[in-house]
Formats: sequence, C-alpha cells, structure tokens
Amino acid sequence: MGASLLRLHFHDCFVQGCDGSVLLDDTSSFTGEKTAGPNNNSLRGFDVVDAIKSKLESACNQVVSCADILAVAARDSVVALGGPSWTVQLGRRDSTTASFSSANSDIPRPDFNLTDLISAFSNKGLATTDMVALSGSSNVTCFSVPPGQARCTTFRARIYNDTDIDSSLAASLRSSCPSSGDDDSLAPLDASTPTAFDTCYYRNLLSNKGLLHSDQQLHGGGSTDSQVSSYAANSAKFFGDFASAMVKMGSISPLTGSSGEIRTNCRKTN
Repeated sequence: MGASLLRLHFHDCFVQGCDGSVLLDDTSSFTGEKTAGPNNNSLRGFDVVDAIKSKLESACNQVVSCADILAVAARDSVVALGGPSWTVQLGRRDSTTASFSSANSDIPRPDFNLTDLISAFSNKGLATTDMVALSGSSNVTCFSVPPGQARCTTFRARIYNDTDIDSSLAASLRSSCPSSGDDDSLAPLDASTPTAFDTCYYRNLLSNKGLLHSDQQLHGGGSTDSQVSSYAANSAKFFGDFASAMVKMGSISPLTGSSGEIRTNCRKTN
C-alpha cells in the first residue's frame, strides 16, 4: 500500500492544502474529491487510514488529525519502499469540506506539457526543482492502480501520437493498450523497478522511456533536462531533494489553531 498512501498525501495537498479533504465522502452539502477525474477508481488506501485513525482515537482521542496521518504515512511508505526519510512537521487540522472542482482543476494531469507542470506546482508554492524531484515518485505512484502502474487511458495518446518515445516501448504498449477501448489495461510507470523507490524513473527518461506524456516532458530539450540527468546519475542527490520537497509540499496551506477540526472518523466531519 506504500505507493497508494504516498499518492493520497499528494492528492490531498494539491486540493485546498494538506487538510485531509481527499478522505471525505460525499454529503448532502458537498461532493467530495474521491470521484473527481484524477481520483475516480484509482485512489486507494482509505481502509488503511481508517485502521490507523481507529488506533489513534483509542490511544488519544481527537489529538492527531487525518491530515497528519496522511503526511506521516507518506513518509513511512517511502522509507518502506527503500527511499529517504525526513522529519514530518505536525499540527495540521482537518477540513470540514472538500472540493470536487478543485480536484479536477488543480491536480497535475498526465497530458500536461512542461509549462503546465511548472505552473501547476508554482500555483502551490513549489519551485520547478521541487516539481522534478517530486515527479520521481511516479515510478511507484502517480495515476496508478495497482501502485507503480498506469491505466491505458492515461498513456494512450503518448504511445500513438508522441514522437519522443522509444519505438520498442511504444510497440510493446500498443499490444496491451489499443487505440480505443480497454481503458483500464495496465502498464508499469517504471518497467525496471516498479515497486521500488529509486532513480530508474529518471534513467528511463534519458532513453525516451517515460510512460506518460507529462513524464517525458521533464527531459526533452527543456529547462529541466540537467536536473533529470543529475538524478539519473546520483541517487543521493535525488533522495535529498525529494525529502526537502516533501516537507515543502506537506506545508501547503495547512489548517492550524482553531481552523477546521480533528475528525474522529476520517471519512466524515464531526
């Protein structure tokens, strides 16, 4: 579940900030984020979060927020997958609402070009260098069910329309992802080590083997080429930058003080 828990934290922070809104079910007053385009039929890990919350409530009622659970679970998931660790800042509170529309508009899409990606991260206070570092977790997370894999519908246009893709990779993927239909057919985002946290994602980009259009945009003659090359050759550099970027992302617009609440059930407001 590591990749799925990491992805929950990403998708939480990019919508309304890191406030646990991604966990809320629909209510009579709002439509939650779970059925938004980037999340529908792909987010998972909610039962794991429920189990963690249940144990925490038994030990210390209404002390640890669901938003903080996501932040810590993301860090521990990366460590379990062989990645770096970092000190997680705590004290976030939980939102009392969610935004279906913001989930559709604010979460980066697999068809984004480099300018779109830079803008989407900049809108959240994250630099281009943070974007490239955070993208490295794609080998175990983004757009994936199960973790480390992507649905045909997210890479179909790339394998049939893009020219900056390794020809043998494109041919192989076309065999399992037809030009129409079979939207849920799966392919690994990183065919080398799809369930490990490593730098294979960046090495694949150097060979035009990025699965998603947005992946390959990081290396194709643009401003981020040198950073991708650096990470491909230096895992310590990637790990350090990724950890720093995760701290920054985990600090996007948190609710603190008397704002929001500490939910007793992560799926609904108190």
